[in-house]
Amino acid sequence: MMSRPIVAFLTIFPALVAAGASPASARQEDHACAGPVGYVPGEILERALPIRDGVGKVHDPVTTSAPGAQAFYDQGVAYLHSYVWIEAARSFHQALKLDPDLAMAYVGLSRAYSGLEDPKAAKDSLTKAKALAPRASERERRRIDLRGRQLEAMEEGGSAQRLIDYRKAIDEALLLDGGDTELWLIRGNAEESSAAGRGQRGGLASTLYYERALALDPDNFAAHHYLVHSFETMGRIEDALRHGEVYERLAPMIPHAHHMYGHDLRRVGRIEEAIERFRRADELEQAYYAAEKIPASLDWHHKHNLDLLSTSYQYMGRMRTAEELMKEAAAGESVTDYLEFNRKEWPAFLLSRGRYDEALKAARELTSGKWPITRAAAHALLGEVDLATGSIGEARSELAEAGAALEEVPIVAPGISLPRSAAQPLVDELRAGILLRTGRPDEARPIFMEVERRTRAIPGPDAWSQALFRLEAIARAAREAGDWELADLTARQMMEHDPSYAGSHLAAGLVAHQRGDEAAARSELGEAGRLWVAADPDLPELAQIRSTGATAR
Repeated sequence: MMSRPIVAFLTIFPALVAAGASPASARQEDHACAGPVGYVPGEILERALPIRDGVGKVHDPVTTSAPGAQAFYDQGVAYLHSYVWIEAARSFHQALKLDPDLAMAYVGLSRAYSGLEDPKAAKDSLTKAKALAPRASERERRRIDLRGRQLEAMEEGGSAQRLIDYRKAIDEALLLDGGDTELWLIRGNAEESSAAGRGQRGGLASTLYYERALALDPDNFAAHHYLVHSFETMGRIEDALRHGEVYERLAPMIPHAHHMYGHDLRRVGRIEEAIERFRRADELEQAYYAAEKIPASLDWHHKHNLDLLSTSYQYMGRMRTAEELMKEAAAGESVTDYLEFNRKEWPAFLLSRGRYDEALKAARELTSGKWPITRAAAHALLGEVDLATGSIGEARSELAEAGAALEEVPIVAPGISLPRSAAQPLVDELRAGILLRTGRPDEARPIFMEVERRTRAIPGPDAWSQALFRLEAIARAAREAGDWELADLTARQMMEHDPSYAGSHLAAGLVAHQRGDEAAARSELGEAGRLWVAADPDLPELAQIRSTGATAR
């Protein structure tokens, strides 16, 4: 028996199931994909789908007389706001099957195709929207024009003047369409440093536009979503947490909504609740892949969610579970530079566990990465393995390779692409490590401290947890090299970065133990043991705590 949503779909739209019955069948071919868009086969993007509940409510009025076209268009916009590019594209294609003259659906496809990293397809869809613009309202024509200006600014490779012109054009449109909630959201996105911004890199200025959208529509899930990102960038975690809770409630079937709330639960020490959210996101994704027969590898969010889930288990000291998830996240090709760069966490994890041969193999695999920023990180990690095993000459060679790869990474990158600064700390950390291991701690120490400062300043939830584990690695290297001054300075940085992490207290406790302050050592190491209460029983750090005579409080 067919499910009720499918029965309703076939009842409302019989033209879609009567072969050749649609009077617009010839016109429908105009919007069909000739091939893949970005990394997704065109056939997947054109598959029919029903109207779904729980993905966030949006109503952006468009010119159409076709029953159902508005609903599918609205659904596509909702998916755009949660970066669900495949389902957004499917929804817009469905709207076009019902109304081939729906210009704004092509604008939506253009935005989805930008998300799928295909600028040509994005531009081609906009061309189709412009051809249909005379049939649209004046408000819609303004929106079509704005999308054109955005693409022009993106094509200019980050031109400051183009971005300024784009913002100005949105401001002029707002004077005419001040009640257009979607336009306020677009304006908030445009406050980012690149015209390709889509709500992930906002700051204080962006929040003003999103708050205006909420004044018009208090339950606008998209505004809440973008405010989470903006407040995270600003370091206002309590505000991010507040909006993340609302986003999750308003879009409960969107994996990213649960994932976003998990970001900030983790930041306030509620790690087990964060894991629940990342797990829920994974459950929703797995059910979606099975039901829609879509490979998980085509969904950028899947690896990203696993990255945060695995490091959350690492945070708790549950290394076996972390390893299993990290392996899955690191497997196979990555569809964006961001996801491929994050694969560095697997060799870094192996290195932290003293599994040097495995770390060497994992890092070597990344030296053939598609993006130079991944290759730079891979060579830096290979150098770290060389240092740990006493191969100073090889570490110097890897430093040269890492530096050469880093030169290929742009200093300024559009949208969410990664700039050079994302990998620079890894390369500099290797340089400082070589100095430390060759008896030049006074030269190494200032470099390490600058690395720690810059690492902690990189925005984003992945970067926050990665920074914590990089600090931990530096503290460990300092202790092994006998530089207790650096170990102390780094332990202080760890405590400032995250006082809820057991490893921060371990680092501080070991420094106190070395200088003979046993009261402070017992306090810090006891707190570390308490925070690792759910850790693997054989966690080496727990044995390290026991060896000092400290016990959990």
